[in-house]
Amino acid sequence: MRIKVIACEVLFRELCLAAAQAPTTIDLQLMIRGLHDNPVTLREQVQAQIDSTDESETDAVVLGYGLCSNGVAGLVARGRPLVIPRAHDCITLFMGSKERYSQHFFAHPGTYYFTSGWVERAGSRTPRLPKDGAGLDASYEEMVAKYGEDNAKYLWEFQASWIKNYTAATYIDMGSTGDDKYREQARQVAAERGWEFTEIKGDMSLIARMLAGGWDEEDFLVVPPGHHVVQAVDEGIMRAEAGE
Repeated sequence: MRIKVIACEVLFRELCLAAAQAPTTIDLQLMIRGLHDNPVTLREQVQAQIDSTDESETDAVVLGYGLCSNGVAGLVARGRPLVIPRAHDCITLFMGSKERYSQHFFAHPGTYYFTSGWVERAGSRTPRLPKDGAGLDASYEEMVAKYGEDNAKYLWEFQASWIKNYTAATYIDMGSTGDDKYREQARQVAAERGWEFTEIKGDMSLIARMLAGGWDEEDFLVVPPGHHVVQAVDEGIMRAEAGE
């Protein structure tokens, strides 16, 4: 089986390790981390990669993404199945299962998660377009010009408030060579923001199964050709619907 993998670059190290051990033939296309702040642009660019797939040499297209602020919702499978892990975001991939992520999320509310890739690729940003809405990369002056001073002040304060919603930072150790360096950078960010710092072991199993083929319905959504992705308000996280 030959698969095209379209994934966020924060998974680069883990994907390369899993690809080296996978029984499938893999073509890897990485997308920059900054698309996480731009869900509409993320959807457009990932769809463009799906559309450009050489279907004569590809059996399936696999996404190294979760739902990611609905950036994946609306994607359309073309002539080959589209496979997506059932995850709200990439933290599930680093933890090995949506169940483990859910348990940690509810046991430790207010936690911001770091991985080596998340720290390493922090500098890759994309400008937010008007269709994406007001973004974290917009300056106060840009907001004033677009929304007026009163609205800009509210939006600016609202954007800054996300930091206050977190009280802890957890570094997910995936066992990569750069973990010591990136762990310390994450620890420094936590100290600067007054967050408690903890560390947990990551789990490669979900990423490995994602690249191995034979995707089970419990952990992967397989979107048939001509169907599109829709957010689901249940444990499945997303589902496929017919039509574009």
